[in-house]
Amino acid sequence: MAEAVNPNHPNHPNHPNNPWLAMASGTDPAERSRRVRDAHAAFVAGGPLDPRVRPVVAASWRRSAAALPMAEFTAPVELSDAALESHRRAHPLARVMPLFRELLGSIAEDGAHLLAVCDAAGRMLWVEGHQGVRRRAEGMNFVPGARWDERHAGTNAPGTALALDNAVQIFATEHYNRRVQPWTCAAAPVHDPRTGWLLGAVDITGGDHLAGPHSLALVRATARAAEAQLATDAIGPRHALALLGRNEALLVADGRRLRLSGRHSEILALLAGHPDGLTGDQLMSALYGERPVPMVTLRAELCRLRRAVGAAGDLVASRPYRLQVALETDAAEVERKVAAGDLRAALRAYNGPLLPRSEAPGVRRMRALLEDRLRRTVLSSGDAAALQLWAESPWGEADLEVWERLLAALPESAAHRGTVAGRAQRLRETYAQNKGN
Repeated sequence: MAEAVNPNHPNHPNHPNNPWLAMASGTDPAERSRRVRDAHAAFVAGGPLDPRVRPVVAASWRRSAAALPMAEFTAPVELSDAALESHRRAHPLARVMPLFRELLGSIAEDGAHLLAVCDAAGRMLWVEGHQGVRRRAEGMNFVPGARWDERHAGTNAPGTALALDNAVQIFATEHYNRRVQPWTCAAAPVHDPRTGWLLGAVDITGGDHLAGPHSLALVRATARAAEAQLATDAIGPRHALALLGRNEALLVADGRRLRLSGRHSEILALLAGHPDGLTGDQLMSALYGERPVPMVTLRAELCRLRRAVGAAGDLVASRPYRLQVALETDAAEVERKVAAGDLRAALRAYNGPLLPRSEAPGVRRMRALLEDRLRRTVLSSGDAAALQLWAESPWGEADLEVWERLLAALPESAAHRGTVAGRAQRLRETYAQNKGN
């Protein structure tokens, strides 16, 4: 859960230098919009970034430009009808939708705002508000089932809040996609109070009047209230470890959230993957491979790990090295969902490769085994929705076999069949060219 922020700290919503706030009080919105629009036009034309663009926005523009071919497009719709309804029912945030409506519903019904809730991948689960405002938002596919993470929708409050795991406000022309620039939005991430894992984000979207401290403070308070409500019903592990898509693991121990160093992340990942424990030699080999590293190095790392986790320092026992408490990992959760035959849930829980930058031999082996098992299950499933989820991910976007299997699984009437066919053809051509070289 998010920690309270001191009112005098720059990250406090009302602090004039808050980097997550679009504008300080007294700023002229029209002038601000014009200046940022000019900076955006220069950037997408290949020019340098104007230093007056907020650093949070500038970094998001760079990520968006790397992922998207143009600066004017429509976010894709990935879930609809039965698939969307099934995903909603199964999602943990469904339990706090009454709270979201209670806290933000009156704002969303005032004819000027929308309340939106998305999952951790940026897929919109609910978009609610006055019918006229929803109709306007439909023009940019700000609708349930659409994908609004940065890779698919560019800079926007829910997508950027997910990318940075922080509440953020995006004002008008700060949006990377020109079609979204008439809107202003503020969003905050929501976490599982047991594990600290990201569940999704809550967002309010409307006009320029949202570009003030109130909207950022409101969504942040709403996210905290949702986490508190989820915590009242939480029954589960006291200790959890997030490894997927992260270079540094997040350890939740008795409610405390700790970001671990790369080496400590590797040690806990290996011990979590070997519940019976590892001898010193086995752990050395899994961490360092054939490198001539003395055993004292491992012992020193374990001492530092115990100090880093503080009150949870009894996490690791010796002879053999093993975990002394039940440590839930997001990787194990994916494995369980695959074993239970719930492939779509497994894909939604798979936030990326396990400690992707780790070169530890044991971690690389764990990473490859999980990814390979999940990919093979997707390929053999014939499930178009599962194939689509994998194909649209960073780890599946260049996987020709998956795109071809997706094309075969789609009905002829599928609206995006042509897009999938085009993508598969471009990948075939790229593969053929690379093979020829």
